Amino acid sequence: MSRTPHADAQPPRHGLAAEAGAPTHEVFNQPEPLTGANLFTGDAGLRDALAFHAPALGADALAGLAALGEEAGSAALQAHARLANEHPPVLHTHDRVGRRVDEVEFHPSYGVLMDRVTAHGLHGTPWADGPGGHLRRAAGFIVFTQLEPSVMCPVSMTYAATPALQANPALHADWAARVAARAYDARPLPVAAKHAVTLGMGMTEKQGGSDVRANTTRAERDGEDAWGERFRLVGHKWFFSAPQSDAHLVLAQAPGGLSCFFVPRWLPDGTRNAVQVQRLKDKLGNHANASSEVEFRGAFGWRVGEEGRGVPQILAMGALTRMDCALGTAGLMRQALCLALHHTAQRQAFGKPVASHPLMRNVLADLALDSEAATALALRVARSVDRTVHGQDPTGHEALMRRLLTPVAKYWVCKRGSHFAQEAMECLGGNGYVEEGGHGVMARIYREMPLNSIWEGAGNIMALDLLRSLQGPQGGPAAEALAAELAPARGAHPAFDRLAAALPARLDGATPECEARMLARDVALAVQAALLHQHAPDFVFTAFCDARLARPESLAAYGSLPAAAPFDALIQRAHPTA
Repeated sequence: MSRTPHADAQPPRHGLAAEAGAPTHEVFNQPEPLTGANLFTGDAGLRDALAFHAPALGADALAGLAALGEEAGSAALQAHARLANEHPPVLHTHDRVGRRVDEVEFHPSYGVLMDRVTAHGLHGTPWADGPGGHLRRAAGFIVFTQLEPSVMCPVSMTYAATPALQANPALHADWAARVAARAYDARPLPVAAKHAVTLGMGMTEKQGGSDVRANTTRAERDGEDAWGERFRLVGHKWFFSAPQSDAHLVLAQAPGGLSCFFVPRWLPDGTRNAVQVQRLKDKLGNHANASSEVEFRGAFGWRVGEEGRGVPQILAMGALTRMDCALGTAGLMRQALCLALHHTAQRQAFGKPVASHPLMRNVLADLALDSEAATALALRVARSVDRTVHGQDPTGHEALMRRLLTPVAKYWVCKRGSHFAQEAMECLGGNGYVEEGGHGVMARIYREMPLNSIWEGAGNIMALDLLRSLQGPQGGPAAEALAAELAPARGAHPAFDRLAAALPARLDGATPECEARMLARDVALAVQAALLHQHAPDFVFTAFCDARLARPESLAAYGSLPAAAPFDALIQRAHPTA
């Protein structure tokens, strides 16, 4: 006969499981989020490079960068960056009653970020500044990218497109002051009703990609008005970034050949231009930014520059956005490094901090070397822009270095970026691979890194651009300019001397196309070393030459520095709370 237990009977109590709801474990050995660090004043490599390239930069500019660094490192703006990525933009092609509107709706946090980045003048403002303005802006670009890189797309395009307006004086008169304004005005209105504007660019089509000469969009003359010669555009763009911008510079086939046109969202009479957004791109990263596909259904455009000269016009703008790709990647590398340093200093493994283990010290020091070298090269390009724009190039050296180093920096820094992000993520272990909280920043960086390498010309395009800069009469002057650039470091390290001595023969235009990437790499490494010799401590320069030049196999994997490398000094210099 079975016996039924009494309703109040309790199971036997044994050990910890005896109490209902007993805690299973205590959470410990989990690093705190990296917040509150000043992303400018805490970056010794950036500050030293900026002081070298812009020694006359005033106290107000430096104070502004320090204020930007404090904002970008704050928990408040970090929260906005997270929200802007977790709630990507949404396209509304029509309003509730069926009218075509082509509006992109953003999370409010996106507007906060755009407000702050424009308040610090990282978009069109430097063109209205004096000498040093482009270098101040470059340092700020590196800093703000560490917070949120997606918003830097419209910022970069506004910066790059601004000088093109000078080719149309009437457009420049109506738009330039609003482009330079330190403000963000997201309202969808004609330019006359706005106090600040942003600009975008639309170049590539389905069939062309980097080969913009294959574009099929047509531009037919439609008269003339206060903004000059007016055209009607019919066609499409496969990548039309930041469709919410107030105007875009667009390539189209005019009767006289491929030309550049200024296409506003709103026409002067207060009506919408016939630019229809078909959809937004579903991208691997860059989630807070809207990239779109559009069709021009008789859209009005005003010619900027000479008819048939659209490619040179767009290449001039592309050179600036390519510089920004290098600056942005340097910023992402710096933030990934900071996260790795911060995490490994707090996390314990096998009885001591992860950062104190010899192999991890090697990895962190190696990452620190590449981060500082990337910043040095990107800022060097910015210096060439600043000096050529302001007429501070009496010998023409800066113009040659601008032409030579822009594709080199875009190629090498951006190529290293993805590898760098993967290694930095590994420093966090599995925590780095999750899309949550502070750890999610590393995952966001990892997804973002390939963008700068692909956008504005992928690796092969950059390597070929380097070869083009060496063709014809440019080969000799470029070789001489590079020799002058490297001269300050000659005699400082035997591996550097060997590379510097071998480069001139490879800059004579005879380098075969299949070796263009290797040439870009070696020019980048040589210039990085020369720069570090001039504005970094001696131990940084020596470690860079010992690893990158004397032992090029170290480029295959991070954590390959020789045993005599100054690991602790490199880590301490790079630490965000140093």
